[in-house]
Amino acid sequence: MPSGISNPEKAKVRERYATGQASREELLDAESASYHSPGTCTFYGTANTNQMLMEIMGLQLPGCSFINPENPLRHAMIEATVERVISAANDSSGAKLSAIVNEATIVNAGVALLATGGSTNHTLHLVAIARAAGIQLQWQDLDRLSRIVPLLVRVYPNGVEDINSFQQAGGTAYLVRELLQAGLLNNEVMTLMGPGLAAYALAPELNPEGRLTWSDAVERSQNLDVLRSSADPFSPEGGLRLLRGNLGEGVIKISAVKPEHRYVKAPCRIFHDQPSMKAAFQNGELDRDCVVVVRFQGPSANGMPELHQLTPYLGVLQERGHRIALVTDGRMSGASGKIPAAIHVAPEALKQGPIARLHDGDLVELDSEAGRLEVLVDEKEFAAREVTHYQQPQGDTLGRDLFSCFRDSVGVGSNGASVFDVDY
Repeated sequence: MPSGISNPEKAKVRERYATGQASREELLDAESASYHSPGTCTFYGTANTNQMLMEIMGLQLPGCSFINPENPLRHAMIEATVERVISAANDSSGAKLSAIVNEATIVNAGVALLATGGSTNHTLHLVAIARAAGIQLQWQDLDRLSRIVPLLVRVYPNGVEDINSFQQAGGTAYLVRELLQAGLLNNEVMTLMGPGLAAYALAPELNPEGRLTWSDAVERSQNLDVLRSSADPFSPEGGLRLLRGNLGEGVIKISAVKPEHRYVKAPCRIFHDQPSMKAAFQNGELDRDCVVVVRFQGPSANGMPELHQLTPYLGVLQERGHRIALVTDGRMSGASGKIPAAIHVAPEALKQGPIARLHDGDLVELDSEAGRLEVLVDEKEFAAREVTHYQQPQGDTLGRDLFSCFRDSVGVGSNGASVFDVDY
């Protein structure tokens, strides 16, 4: 969708609402001014990351990801996409899904995720897509890739500007060209446009007759605050880390976390849902250095929901000068921002993961740089603790009943939180 109010402005209103300084009407006005038309939301969250990855995997046509709905180019792109997909289905030698999705395209998608600072949800989605195709992708693979893939894009929450600014700066075509020239993408792939990724370094446009064509991407980024070349990246690394320790394993995105906030050692405070954390904040119980633990939010517990409601409260605590971190077996999506957040922690609490043994006040250490997530309790004492059991609130809701079969059969987050939870 076209840009509304800026994402930082929206975030400030949310934080003011969290502290009682903004009314509900002000909050709703800000949200309405942010999400104000048809189309994908403008920050670089799950939806926009997904479009980026599907395009670079060759599953979409070049340049189609971030065209706003009212743009005539969008309609032309939809028609061209339908024609390409039908052609591929009818051509035995064409670009069928099984020919496109392989090890090379999965790695290309991982590179794109890291180079753009994309949504942490894709540490689940991409692993699950790979497993559905019979390919083993692990969090440690993404961690290793992150050490060598430079960060070329800064879009909110990793920066100030939105996805429309990225598109205007040069968009996916510029990004693909830079990654190809740097040798960071495998060009031996099949796409909807045919073999290789050369077509994906081209930008779409309408010719004078109104027909869709593609031309060379811009030579230089039109906004160096949003998009950079591989020779001048925002960071030499992609900003994704695998965390491991006696609390299990999880992932953290540090591309938006300032270096001084990437290490936190503090007593933990444990919650089993978002409203309880919000109530503790409002009662002044969290106004100190603290590792907030929100557990029983994993895929088997309640479908692994987004924990977006936590973001403004944690942000306020950090701005007050406290050392704050989040540890959860739930998700934070592309909204993972300035707060160090160990997410998707596996095994989850419902499966008797180590975070189910945590007690309020335990000293927890989150070290983003070293990739460590530990509770600083005597090893024998911690192992001897009984796990906490928690029953999710039961309600006569269609959703909980309808998806109970998935919660019962879903795998761990580190394997993509999917039903394809098998070892190869």
